[in-house]
Amino acid sequence: MKINKYTFALVLLLCTSFTVFAQTDTITADNHKLITAQLKPGLRQYLVYFQVPKQPKILRLSLWLRNIAVEKINGEDVFVTTQHWYSPDTASYRTFRSINKKADFAPVFHEEKAGGKLKAYNWAATKITGADTVADNSAKGFSLNFDRANLNWNLDIETFEMLPLAANKVFAIYFYDAGLTPPAYVIYKVIGNETVSLNDNKNIDCWKLFTEGKLSNGTPYTETYWISKKNHELLKEEDFYNGMYRYKIKQPGIAQDLLKRFN
Repeated sequence: MKINKYTFALVLLLCTSFTVFAQTDTITADNHKLITAQLKPGLRQYLVYFQVPKQPKILRLSLWLRNIAVEKINGEDVFVTTQHWYSPDTASYRTFRSINKKADFAPVFHEEKAGGKLKAYNWAATKITGADTVADNSAKGFSLNFDRANLNWNLDIETFEMLPLAANKVFAIYFYDAGLTPPAYVIYKVIGNETVSLNDNKNIDCWKLFTEGKLSNGTPYTETYWISKKNHELLKEEDFYNGMYRYKIKQPGIAQDLLKRFN
């Protein structure tokens, strides 16, 4: 989720309490706790919609496409993830391209285009810098050093699909949103399991992953994710912040592949 939501109080608890530390899996880009074999190449399409309780007759809709491919760059296997966010407003259209090492999902490169601006970054374990070889890069002069290897927060869905989910597990994921404030741990908890019914009325058993915190303006938020136990697919997401709900619902394979039809 692209909002500033660092949970410093929970991080402090993680660092100072042996009990919490003993029960929490720390996830970074270099400790190989992500199960990268669970991340399957291919296209995922999500219907994204907002509901505001005070405006029950209005529904804001978007379609997010996330395509994952395995490629070889400089002799190394990498995941290349491209995203297209479609909505009725052309000003809200966004595209992303991210490259991560296949072995541990460590970020290598990230690029995003929105509002006519391009931002591109070279991403390493020790720092991130604006890519000076990318033309018209508005982030060309950006640079930030890291204290440890982190993961790309823009790829949170893909990261969740690689977690070793189990009952009562707690994860502290060291996330960074490219070009924004320094990376920080975000706490995610497995709060149970629930059945999700798909379009063919087939019931899928899912883990429920939960996080909460405060936005940069102090407003609280919650996020809940439903991830299938068998295939490790994120099928549903429910967020609440600023008095509204946001949902992401994974579309069935029969959904039109817009990437092939219009690109």
